Formats: sequence, structure tokens, C-alpha cells
Amino acid sequence: MKTIKITLFFLVLALSVQAQTTKTKAPEFALGNFIDDYGITYSINDTLWVQNPTSKYHIIKWNTEKQYLVAKNDIANKTDGNKYTRIDYITFTEMEPWRWGFCLTVYDAATDSIAEQTAYVDRQNPKKGCNGYPFSRMKKLEPKSTTN
Repeated sequence: MKTIKITLFFLVLALSVQAQTTKTKAPEFALGNFIDDYGITYSINDTLWVQNPTSKYHIIKWNTEKQYLVAKNDIANKTDGNKYTRIDYITFTEMEPWRWGFCLTVYDAATDSIAEQTAYVDRQNPKKGCNGYPFSRMKKLEPKSTTN
């Protein structure tokens, strides 16, 4: 009986560790290099959001169903280093070349849980739905062609 309890304990522990280390994936449209409607450039992948020139956010979780991500601010960020950020996003239709937008819902939370629970965006009103401000609109940066 003791052997079964120990085995079950380690099985539960292994599953728990695996769940904590499983990374979620970004939606396809959010992967790559972008420029927003303020002229700021970004590089985004499953685990890192870089707002050039110097802000980095280490992505902990993508929630594609509810359209947000939670990240830990890089320690070297000029402001709010080592804090936590929630970034909500929205997709657009008939707004070419802008295909999606984002909102820094919170950028200075003490924990990832607090960042994730801080949720006030109005996706029905993208011009004022980001804490009274517009969502930053994003368009893909196309690679520069090289011609000879």
C-alpha cells in the first residue's frame, strides 16, 4: 500500500510539473515582426514580446480563447522591470492594413496572477476600449526585398 501511495504521489508531481512547464502557443496572426500605428516596431513569438528598442516581455501564458497573454517584464526594461503584464488583443475586419490591435491592460502587477485577473478592456469599442485609449493597431512588417 505504501508503494502505491508513493508511486501515485510521484505521478501527480510529474503531471503537475509538466502542466507548469507547458508553454501555450500564440495565435498565428500575432507571430512575426510588426509596426503599430505610432511607428513602434515589435517582434513577437510564442515566448517573447519585444517592443523596440528596449522593452521585453517574457510570455508565461497565451489565452487565445479570451484573447490575452500574461508576461513577466524583463529586468532590464526601463520601467517596471520584473513586474508582470497582461496584454489583451483584438482582431480587426475591414481595417487593412491593420489586422489586429493590443492593449497593455496592466504592466506593473506584482504577480502573474494579479496581472491575469486585471481585466478591463472593451473590445466592442477599440477606439476607447483600452482604459479609455485606443487599442494600438498592428500591421505585419514585410521583409525588404533585395533586387540586383
